[in-house]
Formats: sequence, C-alpha cells, structure tokens
Amino acid sequence: MAKTIIAIGGGEIKNKTTLEIDRYCASLAKVHAGDKRATALFIGTASHDSMPYFNSFRKTYTSVFDIKAEVALIVYGEMNLEHIKEKFDKADLIYIGGGDTVFMLEKWKETGLDKLIIDAYEQGKIICGLSAGAICWFSDMYTDYEIMRGQSSDYVMRKGLGVIDGVMCPHFNERETDFSQTVIRENITGAYAVENDCAIEFIDGQFSKVITSGGKAYMISQANGVIEKKELS
Repeated sequence: MAKTIIAIGGGEIKNKTTLEIDRYCASLAKVHAGDKRATALFIGTASHDSMPYFNSFRKTYTSVFDIKAEVALIVYGEMNLEHIKEKFDKADLIYIGGGDTVFMLEKWKETGLDKLIIDAYEQGKIICGLSAGAICWFSDMYTDYEIMRGQSSDYVMRKGLGVIDGVMCPHFNERETDFSQTVIRENITGAYAVENDCAIEFIDGQFSKVITSGGKAYMISQANGVIEKKELS
C-alpha cells in the first residue's frame, strides 16, 4: 500500500475552515478501512493534549464523516504505550494536530511514540497533520516554537523527522516576508510554502498534489538573492 502524508499549512478545524481537506482525508481513511467503519486517531501532543482540540476534531470526523475518533494521550501520563499501540493498530488515519513542534518531537522521542507514528506511516496508514503535525515530517522545519515559548520574536529552522526531503513553511499567508528572507539567508534552493486552509499530499515521499479549502501552496526558491515563487497544483 502507498505511504501517504497530507501536510496542512494551517486552519481551524473547530470552525471547519479545513473541511474540504478533512473530507479528502476521511475518504482515504474509508478506503483504507474497507468493509469496516473507519477509525481516526488524533495525536494532540503539540497542543499539550488539549481535549477541546480533540473534541473539535471528533465533531468533524465523527459527526460529519461518520469516522470513529480516538485519541492518544502522552503528555500527562494518562495512557501507557501498550494501550496507545492498540489504538494505532486499529486506526486507518493518524491526525497530528498543531502547536509546539519541538515539544511534540521531544515528547514523542521520550515516550517512544515516534516509533509508533513512523511504523503507522510505513504500514500505509493515512497520515494527516496540521502546522506542527505537517512540518515534522520534513528534513527541516520553519517553526515559531521560540515565539510560542516567549524565548524570541523570530522564527527558526529546526530538523524534522526527515521522512520527506526538503523544508516546509506552514501558515505561509502570514509568514511570507520573513520566510522569503530565511530562504535567502539560509541559501535554500527549494521549499514548500503552504497557506492556511491548504494541504500538500505526498505519496511514497514524493509530492503528489494540492488539496485546498481556499488556500494555496507554493514552491519557493532563490537564485542570487532573488525569490522565485511557483504555485503548486
């Protein structure tokens, strides 16, 4: 089975601004499930396991798409890894929410959740992630984690999981000027830049297409300090 990642640049699932993207993810989950009811597993580590966030996810995936919604909680020790693995085994779709990317990756490594997530991807389960849950799959991530922690007013580049080669910038409609400067400063030859309410799909690590609920996605590059922006489709 093909290995699929759907990387969403941002948006508000609570307000259903990503609904068309969620509809696409749900359709893939149902195909993966076959004759049984599809199950989606929500990973909210980046938001410190915010239950209101999970409830918003459930209201969309269960109420709108009739997909059973489960949650994996690791931040405060409510669930052990064996129990969480059982949830992974039953899931057709893994949805990784937004928040503090670096905290999320550190917590995954500390608890062993990173291995479960990578295994799920390798097994062909549908992976869908928003903002932090999207950029973590790339070799390099353009992230606001220092801003979120009050440590700096600057975005920074950090290493991701490296499943997909390249750089991704989420919320591009809000960060275009700063990210363009970063591309020039870091001499980045090509980067994915995804607006809110837009997603890019990768099949077996290769870019496949754009799924949109209104936003756009671009490939950003630079030559001799001049930014080039190509819209993806």
